[in-house]
Amino acid sequence: MSQKDAFDLQNFLPYLLNQAAEESSLAFQQIYKDRYGMLRTEWRVLFHLGLYGRLTAKEIGARSKMHKTKISRAVQRLEDRRFLTRAPDDADRRQEYLDLTGQGRSAYRDLHGVAQGYDQALSETLSAEEVRILRGALLKLARMG
Repeated sequence: MSQKDAFDLQNFLPYLLNQAAEESSLAFQQIYKDRYGMLRTEWRVLFHLGLYGRLTAKEIGARSKMHKTKISRAVQRLEDRRFLTRAPDDADRRQEYLDLTGQGRSAYRDLHGVAQGYDQALSETLSAEEVRILRGALLKLARMG
């Protein structure tokens, strides 16, 4: 293989981003899984509803960039476990509004506090300048799509 053909997967930016995301989310993932039996997509739906209030699945998809089938499965599981309710849109019966139940809001508040602490601990592994640069770069990359 020539130098020109060499490809360093370990330095390929999409690969590095994925590795960093997986590694940085594992411990937090274990918390919401252990406490509430949630999968990643369920946690993300719960947090969107906790942060923004009543939303449709389509709105969650637009905000989170999750595929609609993953959102649909997460919504069903969260509804089955009484974390959220669905209400049909009177103007468009194909659409439903999702909202957290009291149990869902309680789980959100609990996990919100844990998430803030986890973010703080993760940030402490870097300097303040590195955190500022990393957040800015990730925000810029997230807006590319």
